[in-house]
Amino acid sequence: MSSEFLISLLTIIGIDIILGGDNAIVVALACRQLPPHLRNKAIIAGILFAIAARGLLTIIAVQLLAIPYLMTIGGVLLLWIAFRLLTTTEEEHNISGEAKVSDAIKTIVIADVVMGFDNVLAVAGAANGNMVLVVIGLLVSVPIIIWGSKLILFLMNRFSFIVYIGAGILIYTSSRMILHEIKVAEMVYQIGINGHIFTLLLIVAVLMIGWLYNHIKGIQWFHTFRNNNKN
Repeated sequence: MSSEFLISLLTIIGIDIILGGDNAIVVALACRQLPPHLRNKAIIAGILFAIAARGLLTIIAVQLLAIPYLMTIGGVLLLWIAFRLLTTTEEEHNISGEAKVSDAIKTIVIADVVMGFDNVLAVAGAANGNMVLVVIGLLVSVPIIIWGSKLILFLMNRFSFIVYIGAGILIYTSSRMILHEIKVAEMVYQIGINGHIFTLLLIVAVLMIGWLYNHIKGIQWFHTFRNNNKN
């Protein structure tokens, strides 16, 4: 094993550790409403499908990123995913556990692909065209995301406000993707808002809307529950 190969491998592992946090948060948010005995199934299946999709994305990353406004579209999609993860509650699920698992897996895969551009480009650049290193990097990211998501789930079960922190991180990632397009960034700057203010406003707006949505939904559920008990 050459020193150049080893350095590239260590660089890829470092990239996976640094950039794997967002993905672990998505997994934790997507699986938090599942019964405990189904969470491992959803986590492992979702991550494996997502890693396979990311592998294909790595191969065509340069061509994909040449498509105008793709990053902005992905950022808007991630924004919607963050909102849905923030506002989805147990009461909304009137379907079987298997269906819930499939919903969690779909969310994990879609979010991972949307968020994976930075990770894919970083790994591809560090690998310098060596597909062995790319594959190793993908394999290394699996345990990082699995254990990271389990830790976040553990914390979410004890501190509910962490859900909002996780959603805020996803919104931050979404903002970076939206502003990645130079023309979009210029439009934002022309109305007198710099990137930091845009990101802050986006985080505050989505979290506030999510909180209000959950609050109103909670009041409606309470009234429905009380009326049913009266009857």
